[in-house]
Amino acid sequence: MYQARIHGRGGQGVVSAAEMLSVAAFLEGRHSQAFPSFGSERMGAPVMAFCRIDDKEIRLREPVMKPDALIIQDPTLLYQVNLFQGLSAKGRVIVNSSRNLADLGLDEFQSENPGCYVVTVPATEIALTHVGRPLPNAALLGGFSALSDLIKLESIEEAIRRKFPKKIAEANVSAARAAAEAVKQIGETTC
Repeated sequence: MYQARIHGRGGQGVVSAAEMLSVAAFLEGRHSQAFPSFGSERMGAPVMAFCRIDDKEIRLREPVMKPDALIIQDPTLLYQVNLFQGLSAKGRVIVNSSRNLADLGLDEFQSENPGCYVVTVPATEIALTHVGRPLPNAALLGGFSALSDLIKLESIEEAIRRKFPKKIAEANVSAARAAAEAVKQIGETTC
């Protein structure tokens, strides 16, 4: 079973990202589930959402404590919460930031986790360019597709189209494609 945990803040589309990732997996013929975890339910409060993907039925209904992947929509959370807790030894991490890993202060994490792969992608900037709003969720899913090789970009695109009205969907699809291309160009940064 593949498990992803998405961290962000209320209003950034964290829950929608988990739902779209789940739908993309379902479109590829897999079993999937997505669900949120809220603290205080207000705009800007830390939010987590989870997604599980498997080739067989998923009966587990608890939060993802040992993720295979982390999608970090708000890099300010890096300094407030232990986002990396439980991350698989070969985990994949995508961080929404135009800064590099050293600038984000992740040097210690890099040295302590030699099997992980971490990449930053400026998803908010990509979203502003393509969508006109600072909502990084669709862009990060495109980047995640390129980073993980778990879900095809085409499936992410179709999940986005099913989630949003046509004009909004196509703008988000463009953002997802741009982020996927950015991740491919950057390549994986071994941490």
